[in-house]
Amino acid sequence: MTTSTRPASTGLRRAAPAIVAAAVLVVAWQVYADLSGIRPQLLPSPSRVAAQGWAHRDEIGVHAGATLQVTLIGFAVSLILAWVLAIVVDFSPTLRRAFVPLFVASQTLPIIAIAPLMIIWFGFGVLPKVLVIALVTFFPMAIGLIEGFAAADREAGALLRSMGATRRQIFRYVRLPAALPRFFTALRIGITYAVVGAVFAEYVGARQGLGIYMSLQKNSFRTDLVLAAVLVTALISVALYLLTFAIERVVVPWARDENAGPS
Repeated sequence: MTTSTRPASTGLRRAAPAIVAAAVLVVAWQVYADLSGIRPQLLPSPSRVAAQGWAHRDEIGVHAGATLQVTLIGFAVSLILAWVLAIVVDFSPTLRRAFVPLFVASQTLPIIAIAPLMIIWFGFGVLPKVLVIALVTFFPMAIGLIEGFAAADREAGALLRSMGATRRQIFRYVRLPAALPRFFTALRIGITYAVVGAVFAEYVGARQGLGIYMSLQKNSFRTDLVLAAVLVTALISVALYLLTFAIERVVVPWARDENAGPS
């Protein structure tokens, strides 16, 4: 087996149990909906959800595009803030002691209470949704970076310091590479939270997006379209999640080689 086909086959083997489990659940759902006689307004069958979702694909696509756009903007803002503050904290133990408790405290704020306030304060535009996404996703990435910097090899840092390296050079050649694997783990957590945060913010109040689309369809008792929008949301989350692995393979190739082990 060639090196190029080995990762693909390994990925398929790892994904097979999840695919089989999902298929079993969908089949069970379809059988129950067909045999129980339950009303579609309460529980539509998977086939109905797929058919109605496809019939309204243009409308759902517009709302999905709005959700994806605000997700990427909010996540980019959160990503920049996480990197800047994590680097600042790494260079200053005093700031670390000051800021890290605030990072933790930010996660105690209930989003269900904060999101409506963002709408009240900033209206129905992009800004309140970006703020909600940043609040939801900032913590895991910032903490992942801070802990990654702290986990750097101290002996390597001491060796460079003995050779006259500056603090910035040690950070660049030792601490930064050591933090990247942990950062990508945190990145995967953050990107899934970002989609959830965007949908929730839209659900509270927006002009476009999957969140407001679900709310409107729920009020119209179109459970099938609500579930179709939920499926699209899940697909967006999975796609962004998998994208982080592709980026990691390019940015941190040595982590992939270490995880692969001897051939």
